[in-house]
Amino acid sequence: MMTKFNKYIAVHHNPGIDCKVVQANWRELAKVESAKWIRTYFDEDSGRRFCIWLAPDEAEVKKIFDEIGVSYEYILPVEETSPDLWGEKWQEHLQKDAVADNLGN
Repeated sequence: MMTKFNKYIAVHHNPGIDCKVVQANWRELAKVESAKWIRTYFDEDSGRRFCIWLAPDEAEVKKIFDEIGVSYEYILPVEETSPDLWGEKWQEHLQKDAVADNLGN
């Protein structure tokens, strides 16, 4: 049986962090098997990174960061939407997403 993954955004705040340090962390995070790192959005001016993860729970994401030594401000459970799902189609989408075996794809 496939584990259900939930969606999370991890927010990191490291003003002035060296890009090589971030890239080394990404290489380590890409190897993780208990959760899936999807992508990161980076605001260089503020030193914040917003990382999208699929994981069984928030505790797993925290454990991964703690093991690798990556600091974070907070981790939020999130749902994804797009303009074509706004309105009446949103509830239908949530029902289908709840039983999908390809969450996050």
